[in-house]
Amino acid sequence: MTSPTNSRVDIKSLAGDLRSGHRAALARAITLVESRRGDHQAAARELVQALLPHTGKAIRVGITGSPGVGKSTTIDAFGMFLIEHGHKVAVLAVDPSSARSGGSILGDKTRMARLAVSEHGYIRPSPSSGTLGGVAAKTREAMLLCEAAGFDVILVETVGIGQSETAVCDMTDSFLALMLPGAGDELQGIKKGLVELADMIAINKADGDNVKRANRAAAEYRSALHILQPRSEHWRPPVVTYSALTGAGIAELWQKILDHRSTMTASGEFAARRREQQVRWMWSILEQRTMARLRSDASVRAKVKKIEAEVAAGRITPALGAEEITEMLK
Repeated sequence: MTSPTNSRVDIKSLAGDLRSGHRAALARAITLVESRRGDHQAAARELVQALLPHTGKAIRVGITGSPGVGKSTTIDAFGMFLIEHGHKVAVLAVDPSSARSGGSILGDKTRMARLAVSEHGYIRPSPSSGTLGGVAAKTREAMLLCEAAGFDVILVETVGIGQSETAVCDMTDSFLALMLPGAGDELQGIKKGLVELADMIAINKADGDNVKRANRAAAEYRSALHILQPRSEHWRPPVVTYSALTGAGIAELWQKILDHRSTMTASGEFAARRREQQVRWMWSILEQRTMARLRSDASVRAKVKKIEAEVAAGRITPALGAEEITEMLK
């Protein structure tokens, strides 16, 4: 991977190479976006702004699921299906644990063997920033760069749990929850609130002896969805079964994503959701920069540590401590 050089980045040249589909330029642009250097961050903002008119046309799909559900195998099979039908597919990850683990998608690349070597596929692990907000922000920018480079389907995988699922949901057009058949508790996802985020539920491993169990699981989820308030009044999440191993059901899965996009576009909700995502992104960046300011100034850090000690000792309330820290940012 080519890293940004110490010299000033030639934004116009980099943008041109990226738009021409040069993979090295895309890799360098994403590395620039992920850099913590102040000059690189300024260059990255300029680059993304320059490429903005060439973004926004891709279909953005979020994919989540518990360990063992077959996310990597699914993405490989789904990505290759899309490529065979004329699409260019980029895979990005949102992994808040990547600072500790290195990002599971690095290992997953070996399980996305076909997609990893396809000239029409691109796989990128999440940056090791250690915070969900930071990872999500960089993934959003990487998504725009991939769109500008001509990738028309962006698959965003969440390999974390909890808030990372909400983050991926907030940056994609369709959110797909993968489930297993006969996992002991078919409605486990509902307890976690995952199903309430999903635009579609897909039961994997519907092959061989698992077909009947997959169909039973699908029926359970369909029944449960009838008593839940859907995310959109215009769309009731479908439940499909498929096999990442054999490819059965992959075509239907894609068709449901297209149906969802058509329905949301016709209702005006697609454009509204994209606008809301942009505003949420702005506030997310603002929060990150505020926290970065608290961490970067040595004198401020020392004062914050003192306030933390006061709060921990019970001498001042958390509300008063927060107020004192806020005063320092003025």
